[in-house]
Amino acid sequence: MPHYRPRHAERKLLELAGFFKSVLVTGARQVGKSTLLAQLFPNHTTVVFDPIQDIYGARRDPDLFLDNFHPPLILDEIQYAPELLPALKRRMDRSEGPGQYLLTGSQNLAVLEAVAESMAGRVGILPLEGLTSAEQSGQGRAQGWLASWLADPTSFVSSPDPPVHPVTSPAHRIWRGTLPGLLDAPDAIVPDYHRSYVQTYVDRDIRTMEDIRQLATFGRFLGLSAALTAQELNDTHVGRELGVSPSTARRWLDLLTHSYQWRELPPYHGNTIKRVSGKRKGYLRDTGLAAHLQRISSPQALAVSPLLGALFETWVVNDLHGQLVQLGTAPAVYHWRTAGGAEVDLVLERDGQLFPIAIKCKTTLSGHDTRGLRAFRDTYPHQDVAPGLIVYAGTACYRADEHTMVIPWNLTGPTHQ
Repeated sequence: MPHYRPRHAERKLLELAGFFKSVLVTGARQVGKSTLLAQLFPNHTTVVFDPIQDIYGARRDPDLFLDNFHPPLILDEIQYAPELLPALKRRMDRSEGPGQYLLTGSQNLAVLEAVAESMAGRVGILPLEGLTSAEQSGQGRAQGWLASWLADPTSFVSSPDPPVHPVTSPAHRIWRGTLPGLLDAPDAIVPDYHRSYVQTYVDRDIRTMEDIRQLATFGRFLGLSAALTAQELNDTHVGRELGVSPSTARRWLDLLTHSYQWRELPPYHGNTIKRVSGKRKGYLRDTGLAAHLQRISSPQALAVSPLLGALFETWVVNDLHGQLVQLGTAPAVYHWRTAGGAEVDLVLERDGQLFPIAIKCKTTLSGHDTRGLRAFRDTYPHQDVAPGLIVYAGTACYRADEHTMVIPWNLTGPTHQ
């Protein structure tokens, strides 16, 4: 069994459980939802639901189930027992104690719609991502670099020796991915783990979410999604590649999103008349899964693959999203690109301020690498644009120019000690 690493979400989970009567932890299969709850609430009884078997008759007779299992209770994969939610609501309405029922779910459409209808105002919702660099290095309880940058971007860089996660190369970490179950596994096991993950996801989860008769075609679509990661999306193009309609391609991308396998970033427009891209940008949520789906057999193969840049960008985007749980108010996250080719990979917006991030899969930067950040600042001269970041594949942390700071891809905490 993999050794438990502290998670960024621990403090937020304890806060929610101390206030709300119920907490729902959402996220993809195998990102550590059950492990997190078991670690923080070891004395709670746990029931794991199944899409086929009606565990303890929870779907058939929810009230009898709750008569037999008293809170505090962990209900794992609650989307497989939605009939339980109205009964849970009735129980919580009769009691004032917080943290009575802790739920997990790996299909957000099914879970969130049911929870919103049944337990509005009674449940706190906590999203959980794959492991960030800080979590992989055992520093998940410390403040991450994102919180430090957003709090004071001007003085963010203050140490020449920032803490980084020691790994042999970006390709090695990206190829393995962020699922906790692989953290202590040898490299030889990684392809088998991902193969089993894909089979379980397609054969078990997808069948329960939607009646897809073309499962073989959907399997090819899942592989295509890995090739699309870090790209702007065109549903017509995706459909043409698979021989399905654009509406089917869009529905399948939504299905990946609803099962936490895929995320999309909207374009940032702002108040400008300049031509900017209106397309959303998509990312597979785990780089290890993306590498597997693209038949990349080893870290060495990834290091020379033309997909390395896209997977590097995907890693950084996912790592940032994993840190958002540490923030009281998370920023909105966008991407930005002009018709002339100027691009900023990430634009964060919070409290009326914009925080631009460029991502570069290289160890040595030049003045040209700040072009996108300069273009963004020039395009929005009347906006409050914070000093930007370049996240790159090197190990040093330094100021590139007056408005640009450079940080390593595997930074595990604030740059100041």
